[in-house]
Parts: sequence; C-alpha cells; structure tokens
Amino acid sequence: MTRPRIGFLGLGWIGRHRMKAILESGTVEAAAIADPSLEMMVEGAKLAPEAVPFGSLEALLTAGLDGLMIATPSAMHAAQSIRALQHGVAVFCQKPLGRTETEVRAVVEAACVADRLLGVDLSYRFTEGMRQVKETLQAGDLGQVFAIDLAFHNAYGPDKPWFYDPASSGGGCVMDLGVHLVDLVLWALDFPSVIEVTSKLFSRGKPLINSTSQVEDYATAVITLESGAVVRLACSWNLQVGCEAIISATFFGTEGGVALRNLNGSFYDFVAERYRSTKRETLAEPPDAWGGRAAVDWARRLAAREGYDAGVEKIVDVARVLDQIYGR
Repeated sequence: MTRPRIGFLGLGWIGRHRMKAILESGTVEAAAIADPSLEMMVEGAKLAPEAVPFGSLEALLTAGLDGLMIATPSAMHAAQSIRALQHGVAVFCQKPLGRTETEVRAVVEAACVADRLLGVDLSYRFTEGMRQVKETLQAGDLGQVFAIDLAFHNAYGPDKPWFYDPASSGGGCVMDLGVHLVDLVLWALDFPSVIEVTSKLFSRGKPLINSTSQVEDYATAVITLESGAVVRLACSWNLQVGCEAIISATFFGTEGGVALRNLNGSFYDFVAERYRSTKRETLAEPPDAWGGRAAVDWARRLAAREGYDAGVEKIVDVARVLDQIYGR
C-alpha cells in the first residue's frame, strides 16, 4: 500500500520534533516542507532530505499531499487548516486549533465537509500516566468525583515575541498551557457539560485590564460541571516556583483520588498515582516517550485511510471554556 504523502508547515522546535516522530513511525512519506525561516528549512531538510521545499502554504498544496502537519503561530492555525482541508488534505495541527470557539468550530466544520481526518496536538492525553488516570475514572473506582485540581506553571514562558501579542496568540498562559488542562479534565470525564466558569487573569502581578494590548501570565479559574463537581485551574508563565515546571491533574472522589503529576520539575517525566486515605499506589512512571504520540496516532490513522472523525468536535467544547475564562 502506498504511504500517505505528508507536508510539514512550520519547522521550529515543536514542528521538527513532531515531524521526526511521524517519520520514524514509517507510516508516511515526507513530500514537502515550508517555513519562512531559511535556517528552519535547513534543519527540516536534515530530517527529510527527500522532501521538496516550498515558499508558502499555497505552493505546498500543489505537491499532491494527503496530509499536512501545521506548527505555525496560533493566529494562522485556523485559516491554514481550513485552506488545507478545502484542498482535500487531512490536517494535524498544533494547539490551539483556533484562538476562539468560532475559529475552532469553523475548522471542525471544514473537516466534516471535506471528510478529512483532523488531529490536534493535545499531547498530554497520550502520556501513559493520563491513560491510567482515565481508566481509573471510567472504572468508577473513585466513587463520586466532586473536585479536580489542575495546574501548569512554566518557570520560563515562551521565547517568541508573537506569544505576547494578543492578535497573534489569542491569549497568554491560558491559551498556551491552560488549553491542555481544560482538555484533560473534559476528556478524562467524557466531556461533561460545563455549567459555570469564573476566572481572574493577571499580567506582571496586576489584574489584566486590557486584553487587546497584553496577555495574561497568570490565571486562575473555577469551572463547575453538570454533576456539581468543581474544577480549580491555575496556570502561569515565569512564576517563581523553585523549579522549571509544575504540572498536575488531580481528581478527588468519595472513594479516593487519582493524579498525574510531573517529577522534579520536569516537562517530560510524569507519574500517575492512586490515592486511598494516606496511602498511594503508583500506576505509571518514567520512562515514557509520549511527546510525539498524538502526531504518530494521526499519521497511522491517515495511513489506514480514515476520514473525518466526529470525536474531534469535542475540541469545540474546550475552546468554549477557554472563551469563558477570557470573558468573551
């Protein structure tokens, strides 16, 4: 069977990391690459010397592609995804798929009309630890889940200027990190309805006043689910937490708890634990090479000739919660 021909648009660090994972899976052929930076094009060509270089998305779409991986600035995701889908090309896009619910919904609708596979790099779903957490929740082992604590604190913050421009990014740490937290809690609980969202956003230690001129670097939110369960979310850039990162998702029920948390400030090493009173049981621990699994999963499904998957519509629910956190 002929392998799908894939194009790669955006060859920064995350784009090349996902590109490498896809190519190492052996399921696709690297047909084309594009990036406005000559340096990034050179780096991309090292991974896929057989790929033809192009100067733009429109030029790249002339290459007879079956699929396209998009890793460009957030403001471009929705329009580029829609253009590719309308051209009959399946898409795997970095998060966020769009800056607002409206943008995300438009991409999902384009995938449905085109009957093309759409994937989004919500990569933490693919950690072994989070898989164990979801299995524990689905088994009903925690009884009635009534409280969830979510945290993602990045001690550094992004190194590219566009992240700090609201028009280019769609938001700050919530759009960058909080999207993962909201997705994890909704995904793990099979996407319950959200009843209420309240939030507070900060920039440099002060309440965010004008979201059109600056983005938040600290945010808290309280999300109430249809069951009455309460989700407390906190995320930040450049917070002085004494380590590189704090990442966790903890679920509390009447019969115990379960959690995913990073180890020793790592962005990559996670442990999953089951809690019973003062005792804890380890469900998963490093090593776990999870970073490229979402991309590889999409590539394998594309190679199996899968078309539109209605499950992607749940990403609209995530975008709606983010809109509410931003008060829009």
